[in-house]
Amino acid sequence: MTASPDRTEDSSYDLWLTLVAVVAMLVGGAAHFAGFASLALVGYAVVYAVAGLPTALSALRSLWHERILDIDLLMVVAALAAAAVDAPMEGAVLLTLFSMSETLESRAMGKARRAVEALMALRPDTALRRSADGIEEVASGYLLPGDIVVLRPGARVPVDGVIVAGDGSLDEATITGESMPVHKGPGAQVFEATVNLNAVLDMKVTRGTGESTVARMITLVTEAQAARAPSERFSEWFGQRYTVAVLVGSCVALAVFLAIGRDFDDALYRAATLLVAASPCAIVISVPAAILSALSAAARGGVLFKGGAALETLGAVRAFAFDKTGTLTTGRADVVDLVVLSGSDEDFLTQLAGLEAQSEHPIADAIRREVEARGLVVAELDGVSVRPSEGLVAGDGLWAGNPRLVSSMGADMGHPALIQLADAARTVVYMGRGAQMLGAVSVADLPRKSSAAGLAALRKGGVAEIAMMTGDRRPVAERIGADLGLRPSEIHADLLPADKVALVADLASRGKVAFVGDGVNDAAALARADVGIAMGAAGSEVALQAAGVALLSDDMTRLAEAHRLARRTGRIIRQNLIVSMGAMAVLVISALFFDLPLPIAVIGHEGGTVLVVLNGLRLLADPIRRR
Repeated sequence: MTASPDRTEDSSYDLWLTLVAVVAMLVGGAAHFAGFASLALVGYAVVYAVAGLPTALSALRSLWHERILDIDLLMVVAALAAAAVDAPMEGAVLLTLFSMSETLESRAMGKARRAVEALMALRPDTALRRSADGIEEVASGYLLPGDIVVLRPGARVPVDGVIVAGDGSLDEATITGESMPVHKGPGAQVFEATVNLNAVLDMKVTRGTGESTVARMITLVTEAQAARAPSERFSEWFGQRYTVAVLVGSCVALAVFLAIGRDFDDALYRAATLLVAASPCAIVISVPAAILSALSAAARGGVLFKGGAALETLGAVRAFAFDKTGTLTTGRADVVDLVVLSGSDEDFLTQLAGLEAQSEHPIADAIRREVEARGLVVAELDGVSVRPSEGLVAGDGLWAGNPRLVSSMGADMGHPALIQLADAARTVVYMGRGAQMLGAVSVADLPRKSSAAGLAALRKGGVAEIAMMTGDRRPVAERIGADLGLRPSEIHADLLPADKVALVADLASRGKVAFVGDGVNDAAALARADVGIAMGAAGSEVALQAAGVALLSDDMTRLAEAHRLARRTGRIIRQNLIVSMGAMAVLVISALFFDLPLPIAVIGHEGGTVLVVLNGLRLLADPIRRR
């Protein structure tokens, strides 16, 4: 039994052949025990034809085209040897069980391969496109970038796009694995196959169906399944060479049995039994069964591995290095604290937002979002002018800016609350009128809600070292690190890209290291690490290409779950190899020294193969969970 991809695809034809072989085997066996020898031979002949002939042809194709002695060849030779020594029933049992186990393996592995694609096959066939003549229904494949699509409540998003009108929630579980609805408004990205829950939304298409997030995910998963892990490459290498060893060993065993006085039929029967017992089918299939199942389970949870190598490496990682901005933090400024010395909080914020209304600075955006979140209306101010490197001043003397503007206006920053605000390692925006100080807000890039829990879960999962790396100032880095529960020695600030690479190399000198970043600004560090991980990669082509692992959501706990799944995959691979090699050793010793019956060798061989496949498929039921 091989582990090659063409042998693990589901096939109705193979299923029917197996059913015919089972029926013919039952008829032949019943006729044999009832004394109808001729009918029994007919049943066995049918088994040899429908179960043995396709296997023989497959083995000969591999031998002819790829110069590979296929493991299937061992089964055919053993069955022919059984027939040659007047034991056609044992040969028919071997071929029937081999066909059954191969069909079960094929369907099970096909299920693992199709798990992600079935999940992704949720794209709608049609979409509602807005045009000059109104709304028309068109095939999703005809949508082009720039088209406006109307999403009604309950509709699936046909392609990737950006919301241009409307405000509502979407179910993104099919893409990011996020279990809770995600609120979306104008400017927010939406992804193909997600579901609009409760609002009418207008969406501008940004990618066609051939370039959508879903299409790229399917491509990435397909490539991942084709890329072999080191243990997969070893098992394939082992299987090909071991097949030759088994064939040669069986011939040698035949000669030895004859030399010690056994008659030819008995010696050939023993050699055929040894051939079956020593076949490494379970060893060869044990690794891909686990790897493929883990890849599918991870993808369903919004984690894409670029092949089994990345999966195996992640399971062996002892240290994680994180970029700060956009990875451990949200990557955007938010209003954190507010100190108002004159008037109400509402008046202060609306006037401050009025000053910042025309600014494109991230701090201005944070203030406007805070006003919007509180349900306030931005004040309309006239004559707003910009003072470079200081701030903004309105025509009536209202101003907002940094300490340099405060000094130029003659205002006083000595209020205890303002001093405390300035000491918090955050950016502070002061506002006043003339020389009067009205108050201030502090703005900062905050940790993601899931970051602290994700780092704690990694520590609990056995990660020895965690490092946060940033080019930001040390006071800012220490504030973020403290919020995340990091130790001072784990915080590295004021770094250039080359410094990050050097730190990753230092961690790698003590064991496997993973670097987690955005896949764009940290390309060098991602490449230097044993495995690079891109956070929040849905919709980001660069992130998907830069790293060995892509987390499609921004939920940091998914990283800990992916690490747990990778480690469990490693354990299951070891279990499979121990069981398969142990079973094979027992069967071989029994065949050489204890006259093991061929039917028992057949059952042990095929049973072990099915067992390791089922053990590997347990990973399909172990999805990435949201904590």
